[in-house]
Amino acid sequence: MMFSTSVKGTHPNKTKMNWWEYWIGHCWMTGWQSIRGAFRIWTDLMTSNYKDYALLKDDDPETECLEWFWASLGEDECYPKEFLEHLMQMVDDIETGKEKVYPLDEDFFERIKDLVGDDYETGTRDEESEG
Repeated sequence: MMFSTSVKGTHPNKTKMNWWEYWIGHCWMTGWQSIRGAFRIWTDLMTSNYKDYALLKDDDPETECLEWFWASLGEDECYPKEFLEHLMQMVDDIETGKEKVYPLDEDFFERIKDLVGDDYETGTRDEESEG
C-alpha cells in the first residue's frame, strides 16, 4: 500500500536520467501535479466542501482549507537530478541484493523492546548513557 504519489520521471531498473527525462519527465510533470493539487483545494474552497480539512475539534474547516490552498501554491516537489539518481541507485542496490533489507514487522518491534528493556516499559532513560 502506498500513501504518497510516485516520483515523476523515475523508472525501475535505471540508475541514471538524461536531461530530457529530468526536465520533462520529472520537473514538468511534478509541476502539473502540484497545479492539480492546488486546483483541487481551490475547488473545495469554491464549493464549500471543506469539512474534511479540520483535524482538531477546535479547528475551523474553512480557515484550514484556505491555509492549505495558500500553502499549496508555494509547494515545489521537484528534486535535484543528482538526488533522484541517488535514490534510483539505492533502489537498484536493494533489488539486486547489494544492500540487505530489514523488514519492519512485529518481530522487529519486539526485538527493539527486548533491546531497550525496562526503559521502554517505564518511559525512563539511563542517565549514565546520556553523559
